[in-house]
Amino acid sequence: MELNVGNMLKRQEHNMRKYEYVWLDGYRPTQSLRSKVKVDDYAEVWSFDGSSTEQATGGDSDCILNPVAEYKTIDRIRADATRTQPGLEGTYVMCEVLSADHEPHPSNNRTHCQNYVSDEWWFGFEQEYFMYKDGRPLGWPVKGKPRAQGDYYCGVGEGNVVGREIVDRHTEACMNADIGITGTNAEVALGQWEFQVLGRGIRAGDDLWMARYILQRIAEKHGVSINFSPKPQKGDWNGSGMHTNFSNDEMRNRGSLHLHNTICEKLKAKHQEAIGVYGSDNDQRLTGKHETQSIKKFSYGVSDRGASIRIPIFTVDNNWNGYLEDRRPAANADPYRIMRHIVETLTDD
Repeated sequence: MELNVGNMLKRQEHNMRKYEYVWLDGYRPTQSLRSKVKVDDYAEVWSFDGSSTEQATGGDSDCILNPVAEYKTIDRIRADATRTQPGLEGTYVMCEVLSADHEPHPSNNRTHCQNYVSDEWWFGFEQEYFMYKDGRPLGWPVKGKPRAQGDYYCGVGEGNVVGREIVDRHTEACMNADIGITGTNAEVALGQWEFQVLGRGIRAGDDLWMARYILQRIAEKHGVSINFSPKPQKGDWNGSGMHTNFSNDEMRNRGSLHLHNTICEKLKAKHQEAIGVYGSDNDQRLTGKHETQSIKKFSYGVSDRGASIRIPIFTVDNNWNGYLEDRRPAANADPYRIMRHIVETLTDD
């Protein structure tokens, strides 16, 4: 590679920063996050080899990264686990993928979502996941299983919870990046956790994807992988979902029993379409057990965690002004596709 003298002079004259570009690849049925680093004085359109990410062929491989959201933060991911080294200033750049002609790539679900979802819509994602190490959930014995699930939920103390350091670092990193993280908790199985992200419009999806990315980067440092499979452990163990809370102005301020029933009936009519975009292998999780409704059925009810749609007691007690919870999405689902489906279903006359 030739030495670029002009770029060297630019580095001397400008405040150079590390920009970590993040995007979604073209793999099916589940897309994965990709990233690469650019050192520059601002984030601009960049290209990558789409033939290596299932987004182009080798003979016409250039795809374009179009920055859509920046998250400035202190990058403590690169500090050691004891935090004796200072963090590095950096910027995470959420990107959408364009084809070489600068049109949205077929794998770009964000653009299609943005065409439907305005800032009137609020979304709260409850992202569940398992931590894995050495091919099994973190904290699980080499042979056999840990004790039955249940008392790990919101657990405290040795033997009741594992991976808290990763969770705490992730929460702090998201807060530093101004991601709309609203909470975390240990889930019902050992090594299973959840974090929640709340946002308006398309930003909710951007924040969720970036929160996933930061979590995986922190886990790397600890030699741990993050598993978003909806049912990573067979048997009498909960799967991992991404319950999606949603509302618009009418639901929050002019709600009624009739309005919420109407919304649920509209969602019921498009149940099969929803299942098609709510994540892969979701049939392994939506069995009618472990706080789920069967993938073949649709139901809704107040405070019913075995329903497809839960009507929170908060909404009822607030004179039917509030939100609904769609409990069907899998942990590996694309938030952009979920958001588009909900809004398109409820606004399609």
